[in-house]
Amino acid sequence: MEKLGKILVVDDNADILFTLNNQLTTSSEWVKVAYTPERALDLCKKYKPDVVLMDMNFTRDAVSGEEGFVLLKKLLKIDPELPVIMMTAYSDTPKVVRAIKAGAVDFLPKPWERKQLFSMLSGAMRLRRKRDDISDQKSPAPSPSPTNVEIIGESEAMRNVLSLAKEVARTDANILILGENGTGKDVLARYIFRNSLRQDKPFVCIDLGALPEPLFESELFGYERGAFTGAQNAKAGRLEAANGGTLFLDEIGNLKTEMQAKLLTCIEKRQCSRLGSTNTMPIDVRFICATNVDIRQAVNDGSFRQDLMYRINTIELSMPPLRERITDIPLLAKHFTAMYARKYSKSVNGLSAELIKRLKEYSWPGNVRELQHMIERAVILSKSSTLGINDIPGDSFNHTNNSANSNPLDTLDLETVERISIERALTRCEGNVSRAAKLLGITRFMLYRKMEKYGL
Repeated sequence: MEKLGKILVVDDNADILFTLNNQLTTSSEWVKVAYTPERALDLCKKYKPDVVLMDMNFTRDAVSGEEGFVLLKKLLKIDPELPVIMMTAYSDTPKVVRAIKAGAVDFLPKPWERKQLFSMLSGAMRLRRKRDDISDQKSPAPSPSPTNVEIIGESEAMRNVLSLAKEVARTDANILILGENGTGKDVLARYIFRNSLRQDKPFVCIDLGALPEPLFESELFGYERGAFTGAQNAKAGRLEAANGGTLFLDEIGNLKTEMQAKLLTCIEKRQCSRLGSTNTMPIDVRFICATNVDIRQAVNDGSFRQDLMYRINTIELSMPPLRERITDIPLLAKHFTAMYARKYSKSVNGLSAELIKRLKEYSWPGNVRELQHMIERAVILSKSSTLGINDIPGDSFNHTNNSANSNPLDTLDLETVERISIERALTRCEGNVSRAAKLLGITRFMLYRKMEKYGL
């Protein structure tokens, strides 16, 4: 697990502070704890944490959360980009909505589950990095050359995709990239950007799967000071940051209808307004969008606007799943092996023929991302110079085609059952994450967390 960064925990319960400090210390760059809001503010100013995990209730009363909202406002005044996760044992829907509107990025109920806690903190860290990237992109710097974006693949399917991508890259046409989760749609988007006429301009991303819905509008359009509770300072949106360059909207198929209408207006008029402002500003942005959703089926069932689809898919590219590019599997495996051998200072320099054969036989429901994670684990665990079958965790090939006749749910391993259930729900719903989440009885945001956890 990658380090979670610098975490400040605020709670007036010593037992909770002790527990959280123990749980987070080994996974974080550092953990600071505070018993009072005043101490939290001092630590925030002094140490500049990446994420704050804070209780909503202190000495004033036990349930209203008012002290938490006051502290949240003060923390965001110190650092407007600071991701804050609020927690309380007395949660209710209005309080959650108010917390999000006030600037919190997530809400953790007490008692918490360890996996839920780490998932929220990981999401908050990703959001922090993306916000920092946006700040860096306000003064656009020259981008790396196209050769810095490497797409591994020699199969006919990949040659066809790359040929078309390179051909359309030097136009200003909006592009829609389709493909299953883990196929590398974001890598193709960057490849197009690096080969475009805008390669020396900003490349800005919004991952609609990782960004909580209430934050999308403010992240895209930006806001003026006082536009809503917690907006202590004006903030440029990602459209402004991408002006002159390229905006990559990942998982656009999950964008809510109301936001689709606002995005469509922005694309058609080539202008936007910050939240809380009556002024419009012209924008010159090329849109690259990606989704794992069957976009035409989404149009047919009314969950995606047809006019927006026409605007974003002037050119449509499809990333093939890994099972359709079997000849690329050894190339990708060797590439990831070399990459992680360097990262972890391991003397691993190859893969056994037996392992390559097994990799080529596997169905890869998680596509390239799953292969990458598998190789990373194998490199870390390997004690020899060549990766072999014994370096792969025992449950990694549970979904191989050769086991199709067995019942994959004949196991008491909860994570295996959960992963299989998610895969089945996504298949039954044809990749529509919202419908799959409803079928599984969980929120869409929680489903995205679990999909990331299992490499789906």
